[in-house]
Amino acid sequence: MKAFQVHSHDAAPKIHDVVMPEPAVGEIRVRIHACGLNFADLLMVKGTYQDTPELPFTLGMEVSGTVDALGAEVEGFALGDRVAVFGGQGGLAEFGCFDARRAVHLPDAMSMVDAAAFQIAYGTSHVALDHRARLQPGETLLVLGAAGGVGLTAVEIGKLMGAKVVACARGAAKLDAAKAAGADHLIDAETQDIRTEMKTLGGADVVYDPVGGEQFMAAFRSCKPEARLLPIGFASGDVPQIKSNHLLVKNLSVLGVYWGGYLQFRPKVVTDSLATLMEWYCAGRLTPHVSHVLALDAANEGLELLRSRASTGKVVVTIA
Repeated sequence: MKAFQVHSHDAAPKIHDVVMPEPAVGEIRVRIHACGLNFADLLMVKGTYQDTPELPFTLGMEVSGTVDALGAEVEGFALGDRVAVFGGQGGLAEFGCFDARRAVHLPDAMSMVDAAAFQIAYGTSHVALDHRARLQPGETLLVLGAAGGVGLTAVEIGKLMGAKVVACARGAAKLDAAKAAGADHLIDAETQDIRTEMKTLGGADVVYDPVGGEQFMAAFRSCKPEARLLPIGFASGDVPQIKSNHLLVKNLSVLGVYWGGYLQFRPKVVTDSLATLMEWYCAGRLTPHVSHVLALDAANEGLELLRSRASTGKVVVTIA
């Protein structure tokens, strides 16, 4: 079968012919139809992600497809079931074997492309805003990188939770996407000062930040007393350093969010969140935004779209 693999952290990934995997105990084999790309894939290519596998490995953290084979002791799945899986790796291939505990059944209404774009982006935002920040109706939520894969979902979920949502992104096209997702106020990071704009809006109760760098520091200075800041990632490449005495003055809280980590120590947080999100999707309350759908042989183009921040929402690679 074909798989898009990393063989060196100093070279671009390539498609390789590899042996078809067989499911181990507790695993399902999935005929993969689509795989969502994530910023973490770029870090894995360079070997800087916290969960980078040993070389060589197949990229692709989240997939959708149909169950093709069952390992021993698997319960709750049958051949042909439509599923989505967060495997952490192995998704950019024609087939993949994954722990059945990481798979969820797909509702009939959900397309394979939507399913591949769903788990990490919506799961991260929902766990961050609901479980970690305890976002309340009427609070002001500032979303940085608001047109990216996770940013748009934070705008959408924040609005569903009753917050006043301020979306910060670069350029009119990306701000238009954030507005369509439900943003109440827009800040153009290219031409406007975040701190000045937020001051006119009364400050932020919650900051959702997948960007880091200077934008985080501007948002940090825009916080109301007792605000909560959510570092989601560092797409800018700059991990900001926070002075604890500044946290003290305003009684601020910084709440790290690593969605995949919950699967290791408290998986019920993820499963309960995904159940809620699937209900919202089936009720028409969530609309995944996929800006690019590419074939497997264009996977490097998809990674470049993420690297250059040229995409809005998610980039999905279709395999079958």
